[in-house]
Amino acid sequence: MREIYLDNSSTTKPCPEAVEKTAEALTACWGNPSSLHTLGFAAEKLLAHARSAVARSLGCRPAEIYFTSGGTEANNIALLGAAHSRARRGKRIVTTAMEHPSVLNTMKALEKEGFEVVYLQPDHAGCIREGQVREAVTAQTILVSMMAVNNEVGTILPVDAAAGAIAAVQAPALLHVDAVQAYGRLPLNPARQGIDLMTVSAHKIHGPKGAGALYIAGGARLAAPFYGGGQERDIRPGTEPVPAIAGMGAAVEALPPLEEARRHATLLRDRLAALLEPMPEVVVHTPRAADAAAPYILNLSARGVRAETMLHFLAERGIYVSSGSACAKGRQSHVLTAMGLEKREIESALRVSFSRNNTVDDVELFARALREGLDTLAHSR
Repeated sequence: MREIYLDNSSTTKPCPEAVEKTAEALTACWGNPSSLHTLGFAAEKLLAHARSAVARSLGCRPAEIYFTSGGTEANNIALLGAAHSRARRGKRIVTTAMEHPSVLNTMKALEKEGFEVVYLQPDHAGCIREGQVREAVTAQTILVSMMAVNNEVGTILPVDAAAGAIAAVQAPALLHVDAVQAYGRLPLNPARQGIDLMTVSAHKIHGPKGAGALYIAGGARLAAPFYGGGQERDIRPGTEPVPAIAGMGAAVEALPPLEEARRHATLLRDRLAALLEPMPEVVVHTPRAADAAAPYILNLSARGVRAETMLHFLAERGIYVSSGSACAKGRQSHVLTAMGLEKREIESALRVSFSRNNTVDDVELFARALREGLDTLAHSR
Protein backbone atom coordinates (compact mmCIF):
# COMPACT_ATOMS: atom_id res chain seq x y z
CA MET A 1 0.00 0.00 0.00
CA ARG A 2 1.33 3.41 -0.93
CA GLU A 3 2.10 5.67 2.04
CA ILE A 4 1.16 9.34 1.95
CA TYR A 5 2.92 11.28 4.69
CA LEU A 6 1.33 14.65 5.46
CA ASP A 7 2.58 15.12 9.02
CA ASN A 8 5.75 17.05 8.30
CA SER A 9 5.29 19.50 11.16
CA SER A 10 5.77 16.57 13.54
CA THR A 11 8.88 15.30 11.80
CA THR A 12 10.25 14.87 8.30
CA LYS A 13 11.79 11.97 6.43
CA PRO A 14 15.60 12.30 6.55
CA CYS A 15 17.02 13.31 3.18
CA PRO A 16 19.70 11.12 1.52
CA GLU A 17 22.39 13.73 2.20
CA ALA A 18 21.65 13.71 5.93
CA VAL A 19 21.57 9.91 6.08
CA GLU A 20 24.91 9.65 4.28
CA LYS A 21 26.62 12.23 6.49
CA THR A 22 25.20 10.68 9.67
CA ALA A 23 26.51 7.28 8.59
CA GLU A 24 29.92 8.78 7.85
CA ALA A 25 30.09 10.22 11.35
CA LEU A 26 29.05 6.89 12.87
CA THR A 27 31.51 4.76 10.92
CA ALA A 28 34.49 6.86 9.81
CA CYS A 29 34.57 9.87 12.17
CA TRP A 30 33.36 8.31 15.40
CA GLY A 31 35.97 9.86 17.68
CA ASN A 32 35.23 12.29 20.50
CA PRO A 33 35.50 15.81 19.04
CA SER A 34 37.30 16.96 22.21
CA SER A 35 40.05 14.34 21.82
CA LEU A 36 43.45 15.59 20.69
CA HIS A 37 44.17 12.90 18.10
CA THR A 38 43.31 12.18 14.49
CA LEU A 39 39.91 10.64 15.13
CA GLY A 40 38.99 13.52 17.43
CA PHE A 41 40.10 16.09 14.86
CA ALA A 42 38.00 14.38 12.17
CA ALA A 43 34.92 14.55 14.38
CA GLU A 44 35.60 18.19 15.28
CA LYS A 45 35.90 18.98 11.58
CA LEU A 46 32.38 17.60 11.01
CA LEU A 47 31.08 19.75 13.88
CA ALA A 48 32.73 22.86 12.49
CA HIS A 49 31.32 22.21 9.02
CA ALA A 50 27.79 21.77 10.37
CA ARG A 51 28.12 24.89 12.53
CA SER A 52 29.14 26.93 9.51
CA ALA A 53 26.24 25.55 7.47
CA VAL A 54 23.70 26.56 10.10
CA ALA A 55 25.34 29.95 10.54
CA ARG A 56 25.23 30.68 6.80
CA SER A 57 21.55 29.76 6.70
CA LEU A 58 20.83 32.34 9.42
CA GLY A 59 23.24 35.02 8.22
CA CYS A 60 25.27 34.93 11.41
CA ARG A 61 28.72 33.93 12.63
CA PRO A 62 29.54 30.28 13.48
CA ALA A 63 30.48 31.41 17.00
CA GLU A 64 26.84 32.41 17.54
CA ILE A 65 25.54 28.86 16.91
CA TYR A 66 25.30 26.43 19.83
CA PHE A 67 24.25 22.85 19.17
CA THR A 68 21.61 21.20 21.36
CA SER A 69 19.67 17.94 21.35
CA GLY A 70 16.73 19.63 19.62
CA GLY A 71 14.18 22.42 19.81
CA THR A 72 12.89 21.62 23.29
CA GLU A 73 16.32 21.77 24.90
CA ALA A 74 17.23 24.91 22.97
CA ASN A 75 14.04 26.63 24.14
CA ASN A 76 14.72 25.65 27.75
CA ILE A 77 18.31 26.91 27.60
CA ALA A 78 17.22 30.19 26.02
CA LEU A 79 14.32 30.95 28.38
CA LEU A 80 15.87 29.85 31.65
CA GLY A 81 19.23 31.36 30.76
CA ALA A 82 17.72 34.71 29.72
CA ALA A 83 15.36 35.01 32.70
CA HIS A 84 17.99 34.11 35.28
CA SER A 85 20.64 36.37 33.76
CA ARG A 86 18.29 39.37 33.82
CA ALA A 87 16.36 38.72 37.03
CA ARG A 88 17.91 41.72 38.78
CA ARG A 89 16.65 44.05 36.06
CA GLY A 90 13.00 43.01 36.21
CA LYS A 91 10.58 40.12 36.43
CA ARG A 92 8.22 40.72 33.49
CA ILE A 93 8.16 38.23 30.61
CA VAL A 94 5.91 38.39 27.54
CA THR A 95 4.93 35.37 25.46
CA THR A 96 1.80 34.01 23.74
CA ALA A 97 -0.80 31.44 24.71
CA MET A 98 -0.12 29.47 21.53
CA GLU A 99 3.54 28.59 22.06
CA HIS A 100 5.01 25.09 21.97
CA PRO A 101 4.77 23.16 25.28
CA SER A 102 8.54 23.46 25.72
CA VAL A 103 8.02 27.21 26.04
CA LEU A 104 4.73 27.22 27.97
CA ASN A 105 5.89 24.66 30.54
CA THR A 106 9.15 26.55 31.05
CA MET A 107 7.12 29.70 31.60
CA LYS A 108 5.10 27.91 34.28
CA ALA A 109 8.33 26.99 36.02
CA LEU A 110 9.51 30.60 35.88
CA GLU A 111 6.20 31.80 37.33
CA LYS A 112 6.82 29.53 40.32
CA GLU A 113 10.15 31.32 40.77
CA GLY A 114 8.36 34.68 41.00
CA PHE A 115 8.50 35.91 37.41
CA GLU A 116 5.42 37.64 35.96
CA VAL A 117 4.44 36.09 32.63
CA VAL A 118 2.02 37.82 30.26
CA TYR A 119 0.34 35.47 27.77
CA LEU A 120 -0.95 37.18 24.60
CA GLN A 121 -4.16 35.59 23.33
CA PRO A 122 -4.66 34.83 19.60
CA ASP A 123 -7.79 35.88 17.77
CA HIS A 124 -10.25 33.43 16.19
CA ALA A 125 -7.92 33.05 13.17
CA GLY A 126 -4.90 32.24 15.33
CA CYS A 127 -3.22 35.61 14.85
CA ILE A 128 -1.49 37.83 17.38
CA ARG A 129 -1.89 41.55 16.63
CA GLU A 130 1.07 43.93 16.64
CA GLY A 131 -0.84 46.23 18.97
CA GLN A 132 -1.07 43.48 21.57
CA VAL A 133 2.69 43.16 21.58
CA ARG A 134 3.29 46.90 21.88
CA GLU A 135 0.86 47.14 24.80
CA ALA A 136 2.43 44.19 26.65
CA VAL A 137 6.10 45.14 26.39
CA THR A 138 7.03 47.67 29.08
CA ALA A 139 10.29 49.14 30.31
CA GLN A 140 10.36 46.40 32.98
CA THR A 141 10.20 43.54 30.46
CA ILE A 142 13.31 41.34 30.53
CA LEU A 143 12.30 38.64 28.03
CA VAL A 144 9.94 38.26 25.08
CA SER A 145 9.45 34.79 23.58
CA MET A 146 7.40 34.29 20.44
CA MET A 147 7.34 31.54 17.82
CA ALA A 148 7.86 32.58 14.21
CA VAL A 149 5.24 30.17 12.81
CA ASN A 150 2.66 28.38 14.91
CA ASN A 151 3.11 24.62 14.76
CA GLU A 152 -0.63 23.79 14.71
CA VAL A 153 -2.33 26.37 12.50
CA GLY A 154 0.64 27.85 10.63
CA THR A 155 0.01 31.49 11.49
CA ILE A 156 2.96 33.88 11.30
CA LEU A 157 3.53 35.78 14.53
CA PRO A 158 4.65 39.47 14.66
CA VAL A 159 8.28 38.92 15.61
CA ASP A 160 9.39 42.19 14.01
CA ALA A 161 6.80 44.06 16.09
CA ALA A 162 8.23 42.47 19.22
CA ALA A 163 11.71 43.69 18.36
CA GLY A 164 10.31 47.16 17.65
CA ALA A 165 8.36 47.23 20.92
CA ILE A 166 11.46 46.35 22.94
CA ALA A 167 13.44 49.11 21.25
CA ALA A 168 10.64 51.68 21.59
CA VAL A 169 10.48 51.47 25.39
CA GLN A 170 14.20 50.67 25.77
CA ALA A 171 13.38 47.53 27.73
CA PRO A 172 16.27 45.37 28.97
CA ALA A 173 14.60 42.41 27.24
CA LEU A 174 16.10 39.67 25.16
CA LEU A 175 13.94 38.54 22.25
CA HIS A 176 13.69 34.77 21.79
CA VAL A 177 12.10 33.26 18.70
CA ASP A 178 11.17 29.60 18.38
CA ALA A 179 11.78 29.23 14.64
CA VAL A 180 11.44 25.44 14.49
CA GLN A 181 8.49 25.60 12.05
CA ALA A 182 9.93 28.54 10.09
CA TYR A 183 13.48 27.30 9.55
CA GLY A 184 14.06 26.36 5.92
CA ARG A 185 10.64 27.76 5.03
CA LEU A 186 10.72 31.50 5.73
CA PRO A 187 13.55 34.05 5.43
CA LEU A 188 15.36 34.25 8.77
CA ASN A 189 18.17 36.61 9.72
CA PRO A 190 18.13 37.08 13.50
CA ALA A 191 20.72 39.84 13.62
CA ARG A 192 18.91 41.90 10.99
CA GLN A 193 15.54 41.23 12.66
CA GLY A 194 16.70 42.31 16.11
CA ILE A 195 16.42 38.79 17.53
CA ASP A 196 18.77 37.80 20.34
CA LEU A 197 17.96 34.08 20.62
CA MET A 198 16.60 31.71 17.98
CA THR A 199 15.76 28.01 18.14
CA VAL A 200 15.94 25.62 15.17
CA SER A 201 15.70 21.84 14.88
CA ALA A 202 17.17 19.23 12.53
CA HIS A 203 14.33 16.76 12.21
CA LYS A 204 11.91 19.39 10.88
CA ILE A 205 14.15 20.01 7.84
CA HIS A 206 14.80 16.39 6.79
CA GLY A 207 17.67 15.91 9.21
CA PRO A 208 18.06 13.34 12.01
CA LYS A 209 16.43 13.52 15.41
CA GLY A 210 18.66 14.40 18.33
CA ALA A 211 20.12 17.66 17.02
CA GLY A 212 19.06 21.27 17.10
CA ALA A 213 20.72 24.64 17.45
CA LEU A 214 20.35 27.83 19.43
CA TYR A 215 21.47 31.13 17.96
CA ILE A 216 22.78 33.47 20.66
CA ALA A 217 23.63 36.97 19.49
CA GLY A 218 27.17 38.03 20.25
CA GLY A 219 26.17 40.57 22.88
CA ALA A 220 23.59 38.40 24.65
CA ARG A 221 24.50 36.74 27.92
CA LEU A 222 22.73 33.69 29.33
CA ALA A 223 23.02 32.02 32.72
CA ALA A 224 24.27 28.53 31.87
CA PRO A 225 21.67 25.98 33.06
CA PHE A 226 24.01 22.96 33.00
CA TYR A 227 27.44 22.04 34.32
CA GLY A 228 29.90 19.83 32.50
CA GLY A 229 33.10 19.72 30.56
CA GLY A 230 32.83 23.00 28.70
CA GLN A 231 31.47 21.79 25.35
CA GLU A 232 29.46 24.34 23.35
CA ARG A 233 31.17 27.02 25.44
CA ASP A 234 29.35 25.81 28.58
CA ILE A 235 25.90 26.53 27.13
CA ARG A 236 25.27 22.83 26.46
CA PRO A 237 28.15 20.86 28.00
CA GLY A 238 28.52 17.16 27.34
CA THR A 239 29.95 15.16 24.47
CA GLU A 240 28.34 16.39 21.28
CA PRO A 241 26.20 13.93 19.26
CA VAL A 242 28.39 14.29 16.19
CA PRO A 243 26.38 11.98 13.87
CA ALA A 244 23.14 13.90 14.47
CA ILE A 245 24.85 17.29 14.18
CA ALA A 246 26.68 16.28 11.01
CA GLY A 247 23.40 15.07 9.56
CA MET A 248 21.80 18.38 10.48
CA GLY A 249 24.50 20.28 8.63
CA ALA A 250 23.96 18.14 5.54
CA ALA A 251 20.19 18.67 5.73
CA VAL A 252 20.71 22.43 5.91
CA GLU A 253 22.93 22.37 2.83
CA ALA A 254 20.33 20.27 0.97
CA LEU A 255 17.48 22.74 1.60
CA PRO A 256 15.93 24.03 -1.64
CA PRO A 257 15.77 27.80 -2.27
CA LEU A 258 13.14 29.40 -0.04
CA GLU A 259 11.05 30.78 -2.89
CA GLU A 260 11.01 27.42 -4.66
CA ALA A 261 9.90 25.68 -1.46
CA ARG A 262 7.22 28.29 -0.79
CA ARG A 263 5.77 28.00 -4.31
CA HIS A 264 5.56 24.22 -3.98
CA ALA A 265 3.89 24.36 -0.57
CA THR A 266 1.46 27.04 -1.76
CA LEU A 267 0.47 24.87 -4.72
CA LEU A 268 -0.31 21.95 -2.41
CA ARG A 269 -2.14 24.05 0.16
CA ASP A 270 -4.29 25.85 -2.41
CA ARG A 271 -5.17 22.59 -4.15
CA LEU A 272 -6.22 21.04 -0.85
CA ALA A 273 -8.25 24.10 0.13
CA ALA A 274 -10.09 23.93 -3.21
CA LEU A 275 -10.89 20.24 -2.69
CA LEU A 276 -12.18 20.90 0.83
CA GLU A 277 -14.41 23.80 -0.16
CA PRO A 278 -17.33 21.61 -1.40
CA MET A 279 -17.35 19.65 1.86
CA PRO A 280 -19.87 21.35 4.20
CA GLU A 281 -18.64 19.38 7.23
CA VAL A 282 -15.10 20.77 6.88
CA VAL A 283 -13.98 24.07 8.39
CA VAL A 284 -10.47 25.37 7.65
CA HIS A 285 -8.84 27.27 10.51
CA THR A 286 -5.60 28.36 8.85
CA PRO A 287 -5.78 31.77 7.12
CA ARG A 288 -4.93 31.80 3.41
CA ALA A 289 -3.34 35.27 3.23
CA ALA A 290 0.39 35.10 2.54
CA ASP A 291 1.25 37.51 5.37
CA ALA A 292 -0.98 35.70 7.87
CA ALA A 293 0.19 32.08 7.61
CA ALA A 294 2.95 29.96 6.12
CA PRO A 295 1.67 27.64 3.35
CA TYR A 296 3.20 24.51 4.89
CA ILE A 297 0.39 23.87 7.39
CA LEU A 298 -3.37 23.60 6.96
CA ASN A 299 -5.51 23.01 10.02
CA LEU A 300 -9.09 21.84 9.52
CA SER A 301 -11.99 20.35 11.41
CA ALA A 302 -13.91 17.42 9.92
CA ARG A 303 -16.98 18.04 12.05
CA GLY A 304 -18.98 15.01 13.07
CA VAL A 305 -15.97 12.70 13.46
CA ARG A 306 -13.50 12.82 16.34
CA ALA A 307 -9.93 13.42 15.23
CA GLU A 308 -8.62 10.16 16.70
CA THR A 309 -11.24 8.16 14.81
CA MET A 310 -10.46 9.90 11.54
CA LEU A 311 -6.71 9.49 12.06
CA HIS A 312 -7.11 5.72 12.39
CA PHE A 313 -9.38 5.60 9.33
CA LEU A 314 -6.80 7.47 7.25
CA ALA A 315 -3.86 5.48 8.62
CA GLU A 316 -5.53 2.23 7.56
CA ARG A 317 -5.35 3.65 4.04
CA GLY A 318 -1.69 4.63 4.35
CA ILE A 319 -2.38 8.34 4.86
CA TYR A 320 -0.73 10.05 7.81
CA VAL A 321 -1.76 13.40 9.27
CA SER A 322 -2.02 14.55 12.90
CA SER A 323 -4.53 16.02 15.29
CA GLY A 324 -2.14 18.75 16.43
CA SER A 325 1.27 18.98 18.01
CA ALA A 326 2.95 15.59 18.41
CA CYS A 327 4.18 16.74 21.83
CA ALA A 328 0.57 17.05 23.04
CA LYS A 329 0.14 13.25 22.70
CA GLY A 330 -3.58 13.41 22.06
CA ARG A 331 -4.48 16.08 24.61
CA GLN A 332 -6.92 18.79 23.54
CA SER A 333 -5.14 21.49 21.59
CA HIS A 334 -4.25 24.50 23.73
CA VAL A 335 -3.79 26.52 20.54
CA LEU A 336 -7.30 25.91 19.20
CA THR A 337 -8.67 26.44 22.70
CA ALA A 338 -6.92 29.81 22.95
CA MET A 339 -8.40 30.71 19.55
CA GLY A 340 -11.86 30.24 21.04
CA LEU A 341 -13.00 27.42 18.74
CA GLU A 342 -16.07 25.37 19.55
CA LYS A 343 -15.51 22.09 21.37
CA ARG A 344 -16.75 20.00 18.41
CA GLU A 345 -14.26 21.74 16.11
CA ILE A 346 -11.37 21.20 18.52
CA GLU A 347 -12.24 17.53 18.97
CA SER A 348 -12.38 16.96 15.20
CA ALA A 349 -9.35 19.05 14.22
CA LEU A 350 -6.69 17.65 11.87
CA ARG A 351 -3.37 19.17 10.89
CA VAL A 352 -2.05 18.57 7.38
CA SER A 353 1.56 19.66 6.87
CA PHE A 354 3.61 19.55 3.68
CA SER A 355 7.22 19.04 2.67
CA ARG A 356 9.13 19.06 -0.61
CA ASN A 357 8.47 15.31 -0.87
CA ASN A 358 4.71 15.76 -1.24
CA THR A 359 2.81 15.94 -4.52
CA VAL A 360 -0.55 17.18 -5.75
CA ASP A 361 -1.54 13.53 -6.07
CA ASP A 362 -0.91 13.09 -2.31
CA VAL A 363 -3.26 15.97 -1.58
CA GLU A 364 -5.97 14.67 -3.88
CA LEU A 365 -5.83 11.18 -2.37
CA PHE A 366 -6.05 12.65 1.13
CA ALA A 367 -9.10 14.73 0.21
CA ARG A 368 -10.77 11.69 -1.34
CA ALA A 369 -10.08 9.58 1.77
CA LEU A 370 -11.32 12.36 4.03
CA ARG A 371 -14.57 12.52 2.09
CA GLU A 372 -14.91 8.74 2.39
CA GLY A 373 -14.18 8.94 6.10
CA LEU A 374 -16.84 11.57 6.65
CA ASP A 375 -19.42 9.52 4.75
CA THR A 376 -18.52 6.30 6.56
CA LEU A 377 -17.80 7.42 10.10
CA ALA A 378 -20.36 10.16 10.54
CA HIS A 379 -23.15 7.80 9.39
CA SER A 380 -21.96 4.98 11.64
CA ARG A 381 -22.33 6.97 14.88
